[in-house]
Amino acid sequence: MADKTVAVPTVGEVMAELAELEDPKARAVNERHGDDHGVNLGKLRAIAKRLKTRPELAGELWATGDTAARLLAILICRPKAFEGDELDAMLREARTPKVHDWLVNYVAKKNPHSEELRVAWSADPDPVVASAGWALTTERVARKPEGLDLPGLLDDIEAQMSDAPDRLQWAMNHCLAQIGIEHAEHRARALDIGERLGVLKDYPTPPNCTSPFAPVWITEMVRRQAEVGP
Repeated sequence: MADKTVAVPTVGEVMAELAELEDPKARAVNERHGDDHGVNLGKLRAIAKRLKTRPELAGELWATGDTAARLLAILICRPKAFEGDELDAMLREARTPKVHDWLVNYVAKKNPHSEELRVAWSADPDPVVASAGWALTTERVARKPEGLDLPGLLDDIEAQMSDAPDRLQWAMNHCLAQIGIEHAEHRARALDIGERLGVLKDYPTPPNCTSPFAPVWITEMVRRQAEVGP
């Protein structure tokens, strides 16, 4: 009977494969967004699909510090296996926006320590770390709002969002919109805060896409929900 065991590639072999996928044009586009890699994300996901879940290899890829390798590591890791302090350290050394976003969305949100990280990160003086806390808060607003102080969140957004650095401002704005979309009793206040602060009001939005300006975003999503019905 043939041995169907698939050999796990070494970190060196994976890095060589990523290097072969490097595209200077893709790198130029990514660098405009602060991401220092030139690997097409569709091809990166194809590698992850082939490798499946490989926690040890994921750890080795993360340790290289290479952005493409870290993105691949996030896709093949086991999100629930990390301790809270491990994820905290990884977030603080994530460096690039894409690694930060994927780490929060694909790993931290699925981790059993997500709530304690949400609380700690939201209060962190580093605005990039704080933005991760607000992203986790937005997830709770949408999926598990019980126990959240929604009026208090709106107070914080109203007081802090206008002067927040870009990534923190974006995360707060998302939370504001999510509160307005999901919680009708707070919708009028969310709309009012968005209108008065004007954050992202002039953000360039492609045709057929919804503006991230909270009042427009809230109104459009509520309209869509009404069309779909209960």
